[in-house]
Amino acid sequence: MTVTEIRSEFPILSSKVYSRPLVYLDNAASSQRPLSVVRKLDEMSLEANANIHRAVHALSARATDEFEAARDAVRKALNAEFREEIIFTSGATASVNLLAFSFGEAFVGEGDEIIVSRAEHHSNIVPWQLLCQRKKASLKVLEIDENGELFVESLEKLISQKTKIIAISQISNVLGCVNPLREIVETAHKYGIPVLVDGAQGFVHLQTDVQELGCDFYVFSGHKIFAATGTGVLYGKKEWLDKLPPYMGGGEMIATVSFDGTTFAALPHKFEAGTQNFNAVPTLIPALELRNVCLSDPLLLQNMEEMKAYVLDALLSDPRITLYGVPRRTMDKIPLFSFTVKGVHHEDLALIMDKMGIALRSGQMCAEPLMDYFGVSGMLRASFAPYNTMDEARYFIESLDKAIKMLI
Repeated sequence: MTVTEIRSEFPILSSKVYSRPLVYLDNAASSQRPLSVVRKLDEMSLEANANIHRAVHALSARATDEFEAARDAVRKALNAEFREEIIFTSGATASVNLLAFSFGEAFVGEGDEIIVSRAEHHSNIVPWQLLCQRKKASLKVLEIDENGELFVESLEKLISQKTKIIAISQISNVLGCVNPLREIVETAHKYGIPVLVDGAQGFVHLQTDVQELGCDFYVFSGHKIFAATGTGVLYGKKEWLDKLPPYMGGGEMIATVSFDGTTFAALPHKFEAGTQNFNAVPTLIPALELRNVCLSDPLLLQNMEEMKAYVLDALLSDPRITLYGVPRRTMDKIPLFSFTVKGVHHEDLALIMDKMGIALRSGQMCAEPLMDYFGVSGMLRASFAPYNTMDEARYFIESLDKAIKMLI
């Protein structure tokens, strides 16, 4: 599939903003939706709009089949061993919160420790902080170096007999650096410590086999991989999920209810209380199909590598720009670039670039501890997807140069 062919699946990419062609480079925040996803969402809304699992009528049966087919699609994409290891949530944030609460209730007590990295998204920091406050535990931080790479060699020094879980991102949403997860998982498991992987960015760019990776938990959001918003996944090894208490109580997650006590449903329903997002979850099926194409088609992969190499070289060659997240090996970086310009505010740059038709992200990008580490109030981020083109990459660099000159 050529880039032109894949772009034809995304009508919004042909639109204009301020009379200029849209160049969408905010993909790390949320990807655009292809026609296949829009059609699936319409189909579910117009032809199978009924609550799942509970009724015996035809609409409910169809909605249930589609919902569970999505679970099978996710299981296959992650290569999870069992389909009941796939829990549907509203997104990666909800998935981490679910795990932090349930894992904390079961395994964390006063004086215990949880390890996260300096480069985590707030969604993989704050839920653990809340747990620590509730349980009087403590949060320990795995630091990064000036390149944005984790000090993995210091992980064993952080681990103690009180360490209960390690929560780490597959790829930083700010730095775009691919973390050495296998090494981290192996180190953690040597001490019997489970690992949660935040795959919100990683699942977009990397073929991910949770069995090969060996992680105990894995989360991602549907809206970053072309699916509808309000869709997310928590993968957990069955042996762990069986031990955890429910996160929320309500319909569907129960086996029996009486005023003398309640028993809970088997996996995965124990963690899927209430009415699920039954219209949107099936959009994961066409979204995952397209993701598979993007991660396997040689033309699309080549396009991504060429854009990455071009933009990386251009940003590093410009003395006005400081780029954050430059790993020692180029292969350990995805086409995501966060940077600052000396003497220029990131939001001013973003506003001017927007008038040029280029959609970027500016600010702290939900990673304030990382901003503090680099001593900045915020950054400007450009993140590329398989439907972006080399022409757009060149236009981005040319426009950035013009915008900087306007502000200096």
